[in-house]
Amino acid sequence: MARIIVAGGGIGGLAAALSVARQGHEVVVLERRRAFEELGAGIQLGPNAFWALDRLGVGAEVRGKAVFIDQLRLMDGTSGECVARMPLTGPYRARFGNPYAVVHRGDLYEPLLRACRADPRVELVPGAQVSGYTQDAGRVTAALADATAVTGDALIGADGIRSVVRARLVGDGEPRVSGHTIYRSVIPMEKVPEDLRWNTVTLWAGPKWHFVHYAIGGGKYLNLAATRDDGATVAVAGDPVERRHVLAEFPGLRGTVRRLLELGEDWRTWVLCDRDPVDTWTDGRVALLGDAAHPMLQYAAQGACMALEDAVVLGGLLDCDAGSLAPRLEKYAAERRERTARAQFVAREMGTRLYHPAGDEARARNAMLSGLSESDLYDKVDWLHGFSPSVGPVGGAVR
Repeated sequence: MARIIVAGGGIGGLAAALSVARQGHEVVVLERRRAFEELGAGIQLGPNAFWALDRLGVGAEVRGKAVFIDQLRLMDGTSGECVARMPLTGPYRARFGNPYAVVHRGDLYEPLLRACRADPRVELVPGAQVSGYTQDAGRVTAALADATAVTGDALIGADGIRSVVRARLVGDGEPRVSGHTIYRSVIPMEKVPEDLRWNTVTLWAGPKWHFVHYAIGGGKYLNLAATRDDGATVAVAGDPVERRHVLAEFPGLRGTVRRLLELGEDWRTWVLCDRDPVDTWTDGRVALLGDAAHPMLQYAAQGACMALEDAVVLGGLLDCDAGSLAPRLEKYAAERRERTARAQFVAREMGTRLYHPAGDEARARNAMLSGLSESDLYDKVDWLHGFSPSVGPVGGAVR
């Protein structure tokens, strides 16, 4: 079998390593950080994510730490009225075959990491920063920042939104800065008043701002995320920010949503970035995956879900020897490009049309959404949550 190099040891990179290794290939994962760990807070997982996790063999473990919420709710942040709610219990699960849940990012990452460590075909290498690659007709060499190199039969670039592999393969410069600043906090649930402990993902949409909250960590914590469309032009990633600054940034929040915002402690901030979709995902024996291929804004809650899908589709196609890798990588890219591009554009659109409008535009949004039935709402997300790939499960043959 082949030796596959994976650049990046995040969620997408580990999922890809596990998926490819289950086809019998040897995999070496190169992670630039000194340890394999996942930073961040809450993350939403649709049924398509659980489809992928089950095929990777870690679905049950992720479910064990997940919070299975009752509904998604969109609230008018100005009036406080509930604009729309999508139930996520019986009929939803029956239609899409899996639940919708929220987890701490670590509770998604750790099962993938344990599964990789348990697989003798996967080698995990921390402190290995990929700085570029070269290839010939038969091999790929990943150059590292310490002037060493790793050679294999193929390279998967899963090294995030500022991917070095993408820079060499696509060359499209820096990510697009969205102009949206997000503030995140995670607090113990015992600090949350009983009347604010809702088993929902709730989004309050206001003029050029929105606020999301939901339980994570098996219900032990409340995840808070407040976003402003403030025209930010410089990317920021995880910087600490004082509580008083966050409160001052959202003067329009009143009543219940204000109470929730004021619960936040130890806030950190990011300026959200994404990229335009591209047609070029492969270069011979090199391919992109996850945020390196299709970084998207958080507004469709699908970034990690798409990376997990990528990994399973990739693994399902690599039931081949080293000589067939390049055409199989191109087939993987063809399988994934259109779907992920649509998710990228939908995420952008949601951030403007659904989450941040004011005045007449907000009233038009409310009228449109409030007129949709439960079945209508399921139809709207069917293409996203009801994923049906054309390749078989990991370890199975391509159909």
